[in-house]
Amino acid sequence: MNAMLETPELPAVFDGVKLAAVAAVLYVIVRCLNLKSPTAPPDLYFQDSGLSRFLLKSCPLLTKEYIPPLIWGKSGHIQTALYGKMGRVRSPHPYGHRKFITMSDGATSTFDLFEPLAEHCVGDDITMVICPGIANHSEKQYIRTFVDYAQKNGYRCAVLNHLGALPNIELTSPRMFTYGCTWEFGAMVNYIKKTYPLTQLVVVGFSLGGNIVCKYLGETQANQDKVLCCVSVCQGYSALRAQETFMQWDQCRRFYNFLMADNMKKIILSHRQALFGDHVKKPQTLEDSDLSRLYMATSLMQIDDNVMRKFHGYNSLKEYYEEESCMRYLHRIYVPLMLVNAADDPLVHESLLSIPKSLSEKRENVMFVLPLHGGHLGFFEGSMLLPEPLTWMDKLVVEYANAICQWERSKLQCADAEQVEAGLE
Repeated sequence: MNAMLETPELPAVFDGVKLAAVAAVLYVIVRCLNLKSPTAPPDLYFQDSGLSRFLLKSCPLLTKEYIPPLIWGKSGHIQTALYGKMGRVRSPHPYGHRKFITMSDGATSTFDLFEPLAEHCVGDDITMVICPGIANHSEKQYIRTFVDYAQKNGYRCAVLNHLGALPNIELTSPRMFTYGCTWEFGAMVNYIKKTYPLTQLVVVGFSLGGNIVCKYLGETQANQDKVLCCVSVCQGYSALRAQETFMQWDQCRRFYNFLMADNMKKIILSHRQALFGDHVKKPQTLEDSDLSRLYMATSLMQIDDNVMRKFHGYNSLKEYYEEESCMRYLHRIYVPLMLVNAADDPLVHESLLSIPKSLSEKRENVMFVLPLHGGHLGFFEGSMLLPEPLTWMDKLVVEYANAICQWERSKLQCADAEQVEAGLE
């Protein structure tokens, strides 16, 4: 009789274990998905000026909450992974024409040109010149989604295909894209200026592309001619300062580093004959032994040191990162500049964000936008689980560009009115 009364205690113990296990799993899920993190408008860093006040009034996304998908959108890792693996949801296929430019060293640069699908909000001819992220090109889904949206808002779009990134375009010189080489982007911009002499430019760069476009604008004042504004999204600003953080396991950056290095190795090795073949006139510093070291590389820094820096004759990795980073050029940019990063971007360490913060405190033309969530080039929106095709990032870049165009138009109208009044006097 006593034995029969004691048997229910065993299931009770097991139920307690189950509840504890469920609680532990829920705790891990809540922590990993960052579900307790609030939604909020992005943090904004800028100087009070007529331009900044106009932007705050004309760009609602700067002051509204960015609300990512409820279940997973507050995890920077998941946002980044979805961008990296999927790109975008239901990405459109904009129709464009591929252009080829022969560079002075024999390299063949390509970019894709997309005409606008509607009239621009100010009625002007505006071209967005776009530089994608590392090893990316116009066929990537996030680029296609953004281009389609920009076209529908009246922008012509020119998208650079990084040298060596397109699998069906062979290299015609022993060189491929590097972290901060602006030659191909500059050639594309010059083509647009020559072909469309009345157009004005909006410069856009994503990740590595953000470094390239900012460096390009800061290299010489002439590069800012006809440029209305520049937008950089999710770049790291200084490769020299980023290299140490990229070797740390914090936020799994070392793992991301390995994945990107593996992708870079595949791209380089796909052009093995053009870069390392016996018939190739290689840069003096590039040796056959570098190919062997490339096979063993497990980080971007090792690839940059053994191969990439040697395309341009840098003597050391430190010199390469110092010269190729846009940080030393940012203060030379005088057109309106919006720098966008996500606070939970696992690739960009928070210490690097002091660069755009400091710049925005000194320059009236700079606004730094820092939402809590978004990961690296994610910025997905949606209600519960499924993301929307268009992201917060896509909308913000176009909204900012529209506002700058309206700002420039209003300045011209004011100048015309002043001339009329002066003539009447």
